[in-house]
Amino acid sequence: MNTNKPIKNVVIAGGGTAGWMAAAALSKLLGKNLNISLIESDDIPTVGVGEATIPTLHVFHRLLGINEQEFMAATNATFKLAISFENWRDETQDYLHSFGFLGKDCWAAGFQHFWLKGREKGFASEIGDYCAEHLGSRTGKFAVLPNQDLNHAYHLDAGLYAKFLRKIAEQHGINRIEGKITEVNLNQQDGQIESLLLASGQLVEGDLFIDCTGFRGLLIEDALHTGFEDWSHWLPCDSAIAVQTTTTSTPVPYTRSIARESGWQWRIPLQNRTGNGLVFCSKYMTDEQAKQLLLDNIEGDLLTEPRVIKYKTGTRRKHWNKNCVAIGLSSGFIEPLESTSIHLIQRGIVRLMQMFPAQGLVQADIDEFNAQTKFETDNVRDFIILHYHVTQRRDSKFWRYCSSMPIPESLAHRLEMFAAAAKVYKYPNELFGESSWIQVMLGQGIEPKQYHPIVDMMEDEELKAFLNNIKSVVKRKNDNLPHHYDFIQHYCKSPMM
Repeated sequence: MNTNKPIKNVVIAGGGTAGWMAAAALSKLLGKNLNISLIESDDIPTVGVGEATIPTLHVFHRLLGINEQEFMAATNATFKLAISFENWRDETQDYLHSFGFLGKDCWAAGFQHFWLKGREKGFASEIGDYCAEHLGSRTGKFAVLPNQDLNHAYHLDAGLYAKFLRKIAEQHGINRIEGKITEVNLNQQDGQIESLLLASGQLVEGDLFIDCTGFRGLLIEDALHTGFEDWSHWLPCDSAIAVQTTTTSTPVPYTRSIARESGWQWRIPLQNRTGNGLVFCSKYMTDEQAKQLLLDNIEGDLLTEPRVIKYKTGTRRKHWNKNCVAIGLSSGFIEPLESTSIHLIQRGIVRLMQMFPAQGLVQADIDEFNAQTKFETDNVRDFIILHYHVTQRRDSKFWRYCSSMPIPESLAHRLEMFAAAAKVYKYPNELFGESSWIQVMLGQGIEPKQYHPIVDMMEDEELKAFLNNIKSVVKRKNDNLPHHYDFIQHYCKSPMM
């Protein structure tokens, strides 16, 4: 496909987090040469439960010039340094997957090799003691300091985040159109989307369409029949129940992920409330059973009624098809376990802006966009599968299935390398780095058989001093920090508090 028609009119179908992230970024960064419209209906609710993020959101906020304090106050946000995985390895053991970096590497081997020998010798403590974000999570201490690495993320109210971004988009000329899309009109010659018909009778024409219509994929799937790659044999959970409760304790700087009989429960602390939910597999648990399980394991009073969300894990076979780009849930869904949904929205938007077809559509650009997206989503998929597959739980049909299911060859290769010799790697453009893979593989129970021989070049006392120095630096830094919630009160207190 090579069309010489310049792209001037961009239509975003759908609001919510995905729609307004796209609208804010395109209008502010490319808007001078474009006419951008966003169609959304007040009668169509958004999923709106993606309330935990990862540190890559800083990239998006820097591009848009978003002030962290203003954003956090406006969205009732708290800081997030890690995810606590409870009962995942088995029903008695918990671990943290923290942001940041573990210890110090050398040219030939990562820190985990030095730590493994130190543990073997009896003078290394838990691996999280060598990471500032890990220790901060456990002690509940954090502050934003000048020139620090941006290794923190956020818990936020997704609905308020969309409103926050909407203001930015409207300041830069976005045209919001209220209405429900009833028909997608295609060009009879090339099959591209020409216009969207609204229930009011209004016809919205465009050159490029961004599908933010959620799981349905009204444009990318219903109209263009792009196809879907089903991952439910690897990620069998297909349902979630979400509910909000009052806060009963000081918010912690991490997301809680608590493994249950046929899935897992999330607990996300905001400044003014707590987000709760249960992700589960409907083959092993009914909606009513899941609802009762969730209600039996929450704290505080209900602020909303529990609502069930149905989904299928997987991805579109193309994320950019003809003149339509799918962003957010319309492009596919992995699941919320590692809080990657907003990241993948962000990556899709940034990638589109980097490859924006201002002078007309070029098939080579579309193919490259799809290849890069597939590579990134496959990496995220494998990382999520790891949590389910590498487990010692055998207490239910669900966990027995997960532990015995075939897994992608790409993941099997990573697991084999780490189990054999503690080796990990990260290719360019992969989301999860070596520290993430190390923490989760160790946390789920993989014990490497050996470490890199370069570690043996250090005498025991030298290795002990090396480990102790890193640990003491991390502890000293942590000791000087305020409590996470005290810092929030000073730095970004919500007006709703």
